Amino acid sequence: MPRAPRPSSSRRRPGRLPKELRHVHLHAAGIDIGAASHVVAVPEGREAEGRTVREVATFTAALYALAHGLTACGIDTVAMESTGLYWIPLVEVLSARGCAVKLVDPRPLTHVPGRKTDVLDCPWLQPLHTFGLLAPAFRPDDAICVLRGSLRQRALSNLSRRAQELGYNVVKASASGPLPA
Repeated sequence: MPRAPRPSSSRRRPGRLPKELRHVHLHAAGIDIGAASHVVAVPEGREAEGRTVREVATFTAALYALAHGLTACGIDTVAMESTGLYWIPLVEVLSARGCAVKLVDPRPLTHVPGRKTDVLDCPWLQPLHTFGLLAPAFRPDDAICVLRGSLRQRALSNLSRRAQELGYNVVKASASGPLPA
């Protein structure tokens, strides 16, 4: 039995994306954060040198150069994948430039096939962020971060004070002589 033709309104035109995969962030980049270097992917045709992926050192001057290069490419939003704390300086530099930064949890991305290195991982981040398919990791507000830091500092100072008192009591007890049997 021959199939009935589909109505013309439901046909996809070649080269067009379905509604579910429309570009959400047209000017998006992806950054894989590492301890020694960061790997950055930008959309094709954005860099003057023609590269879409490049590796950047983690020194402060290199981070400012990266932020300048991203703004020169017209990037206004960045998705970053990081497992440690190495993302903090880069977020501060990019946020100061007015770039929207989305920190992404790397655990769901480990199931994407074919990604084994940061250089191969980074080009996945950029299109996934372009289509809005990445969920941000939880990042508290700046005020909460300041509060956490002060509470952590207070807890450490209380712990230090308690350790000093304990050491003083041990020295005092040993100076009074042996305990009676």
